[in-house]
Amino acid sequence: MAMKVEIENAYIHAPMRGGYRVLVDRLWPRGRSKARLALDAWARDLAPSTPLRQWFAHDPARWDEFRARYRAELRAPGQTARLRALLGAAGDGPLRLIHAAHDAEHNHALVLCTRLRRLAAAARRADRG
Repeated sequence: MAMKVEIENAYIHAPMRGGYRVLVDRLWPRGRSKARLALDAWARDLAPSTPLRQWFAHDPARWDEFRARYRAELRAPGQTARLRALLGAAGDGPLRLIHAAHDAEHNHALVLCTRLRRLAAAARRADRG
């Protein structure tokens, strides 16, 4: 299971090497090729729903409500299993969440990263206990 979960912007950073690289957007990033992103997977089912994404529209004034709604989506039936599978796919290496949002402080990858880190920490505690 991934020991480290990191966020990487598809437009800003050159692809980091190592780790399990997964695109966490529902839509493919414009102008980015598959080769450029060097992905291992595309987890579009873990991205915010289309209605939620459209409602949010990257408006910082809606950030708190967006986070609450997106966290609720991540708790929907089947989502925890998908999140655990993603952590498992990363093995012992880092899990790199690739997103295309231009706002580094108000984007869904931050919410998803927090959820994944909490699940990973809970799994480590369960393994020790």
